[in-house]
Amino acid sequence: MGTTTPPRTLAEALRARDDESLAGLLRARPDLLSPVPGDITQLATRAGTRASVVRALEHLDRFALQTAEALAVAPDPAPYGTLLGLMTGDGQDDGEQRDDAGAAITEALPGALGTLREQALVWGEDDRLRLVRTARELLSPSPQHPSPTGLGPTVAEATAGMSPGRLQEILAAAGLPATHDPVSAVTALTALFTDRARMGELLDTAPMEALAVLDRLVWGPPYGEVTPNPAPPVKWLRDRGLLLPVSTRTVVLPREAALHLRAGRAHRVPEPRPPVVAAVAERDPQAVDSAAAGQAFLAVSTVEELLKLWNGGGPVVLRAGGLSVRELRKTATALDVQEPVAAFWVELAYAAGLLASDGEADERYAPTPAYDEWLERPAQERWVVLATAWLTATRTSGLVGGQDAKGRALSALGPDLDRSVAPEVRHRVLALLDALPAGTAPDPETVLARLRWERPLRGATAGDGMDLRSRVALWTLNESELLGITGRGALASQTRALLTGGPAEAAGLLAPLLPEPLDHVLLQADLTAVAPGPLERPLAEMLGALADIESKGGATVYRFTPGSVRRALDAGQTAADLHAFLATHSRTPVPQPLSYLIDDVARRHGHLRIGAASSYVRCDDEAVLGEILADKRSAALRLRRIAPTVLAALADPASLLDGLREMGYAPAAESADGDVLITRAGAHRTPPRSAPAPVPEGPPVPDTTLLGAAVRAIRAGDNAATVVKAQPDTGPAAPPGTLPRTTPAETLVTVQAAAMTGSTVWIGYVNAEGAASQRVIAPVRVEGGFVTAYDHTADEVRTYPLHRITGVAELAE
Repeated sequence: MGTTTPPRTLAEALRARDDESLAGLLRARPDLLSPVPGDITQLATRAGTRASVVRALEHLDRFALQTAEALAVAPDPAPYGTLLGLMTGDGQDDGEQRDDAGAAITEALPGALGTLREQALVWGEDDRLRLVRTARELLSPSPQHPSPTGLGPTVAEATAGMSPGRLQEILAAAGLPATHDPVSAVTALTALFTDRARMGELLDTAPMEALAVLDRLVWGPPYGEVTPNPAPPVKWLRDRGLLLPVSTRTVVLPREAALHLRAGRAHRVPEPRPPVVAAVAERDPQAVDSAAAGQAFLAVSTVEELLKLWNGGGPVVLRAGGLSVRELRKTATALDVQEPVAAFWVELAYAAGLLASDGEADERYAPTPAYDEWLERPAQERWVVLATAWLTATRTSGLVGGQDAKGRALSALGPDLDRSVAPEVRHRVLALLDALPAGTAPDPETVLARLRWERPLRGATAGDGMDLRSRVALWTLNESELLGITGRGALASQTRALLTGGPAEAAGLLAPLLPEPLDHVLLQADLTAVAPGPLERPLAEMLGALADIESKGGATVYRFTPGSVRRALDAGQTAADLHAFLATHSRTPVPQPLSYLIDDVARRHGHLRIGAASSYVRCDDEAVLGEILADKRSAALRLRRIAPTVLAALADPASLLDGLREMGYAPAAESADGDVLITRAGAHRTPPRSAPAPVPEGPPVPDTTLLGAAVRAIRAGDNAATVVKAQPDTGPAAPPGTLPRTTPAETLVTVQAAAMTGSTVWIGYVNAEGAASQRVIAPVRVEGGFVTAYDHTADEVRTYPLHRITGVAELAE
């Protein structure tokens, strides 16, 4: 809706907007909806609070922010032409501002100003542009908070408190006539500094050294220190007001003089256009997809291997939470990766809900029940789970090994790793890659430059001078390659599908690119087996129990040892089972040395039996027990013979098993009934755990339904607050904003009449908690001490007890 007169306040400017424009404001600044403002005045007040304005400024791109900074040093209000001049200059500069840049600024400025208006940071017509007061305070120059423009205070601000005599001395030195009061003196000096011709004549008489001083101050900072007896060039500038005193030892270059020296420009380098993301390489899209698919399969395999390591109960949780440095180092060694990469895989499994702490007394990390469900899915779907979790996670593994604000080390899976900006940066980096042609790998520096242009105020600066968003962006590029999001630096087709089409489409594109699981291995005579590719899950699990992984890569090499064969026998397999398994799954004949190894270990396996006494050893061969007692290595087990075929021990059964195995025996554990206990790979699981919830960055962006309801509520509340109420003919008028007061009888009569005529009334209402409010209602029915009415403020039908209505008034026509 339009207005015939220019708005005098931000509230009036917002009131003049249509519903779509108000919804755009609430969408751009969702913090204004917490809670929903009662009317337009409350919305304007909240939009001008410091916290809300700071948040809005942080979400501006560089050129919109430069536009706001220019308005902060412009007169208030400022016409559009003045703003344009501050951005482009007056054309009489030193050549730094090119004509094409001026044209780009002229073209981009309306859009930047539109953004500031949409977010209620600027209001007013083009001939009277006003920056919100809080934003002006934040962006205006001051000694404590220098302006990003590098400009200083105006002549009027810098001379505030200066003696009239000193002002007259400055006017005389500058060749200006004397005035009768300080105000006219400041006006005359300001007029001199803003007149290009007269200012040029004044500077033509300046010594070269004085011009050199101005050159050092012109682009900021505008403050400089002086001695009680300054050098002649500084004295010349100070006498003519080109340097004005801030304190006894500090002078400042006035804003008007600096703008003359800058040819009217507020910024040295305006940036109306975002930096272009440059390509560093052009690759075949099919090669990119294949490389990304291979890395995606490796990512799935690595996470699976990690959780297998912790399958029986992983590392202990630190008292302060997280994984110890030693355990992270052990995990990195087991996965054959660097520690930062190991931290990434651990955090990824945690973010996907596959890993958590078990919550027991000796708290440990272990797989969750969701891990077992994840294992049952095809490889492409498992990758989609990991990629989706990574995209939305706020936990940032790149921080592991650093320190928090208090100097404490940040550990993997520990607290303080959440950074709310991480999901937004990841999505933005991938969006920039998606905008490039297929197969194009970007230059990381240009990606960082683009992100800095889009959010110049976001992120704290690290010790290396790089802000948080830039660091997260670099981690995103590295992690994308690890996870298979990108291949050889370029965005993969399956990732584009994940970002735009959804998980099902991404999985469908990835599936044909993944290697098919194999059902065979190649046995070799040196007690090794070669898996020429990924194995089917039952085969991989059985082979993992029967042999140890010796090397990984395109092909995995397994080695058979007595210990690995015994591990398979402990899991309940027999020698015949192992022979049949190898014969079935080997494309080569089973080597004779491997058959001998299995038979030899099986013959000795279970010859000794161990149970709980604390523990005991029994064996049908008395000579074997005699050998054990005679062996000095058994002293720590505290063994003693209690029968010809039984030894008792003070050690627990697990320690006794390990001790005898280290001595070269192959004992088997048995139950209280004398049956052999089958030991399988541990399957310790946590109770059901949900994935860690991302830490949101402020209020979520409202959906269309919420925006529509909020705008209706604000409009209705504003109508209730600003509508003209009909006043009685007798008695003084109630002060604006006060609740109407009528007797119960008058209230009843008025609402009954409104219900019969279908008119709208204004009521004062006090709820059960004692909170008073004003409401505009259209009564529908009055009975039983209640009035049922359509509440324009809440935009719904409600029922109000008559005894809680403090008064009622008709609305003026």
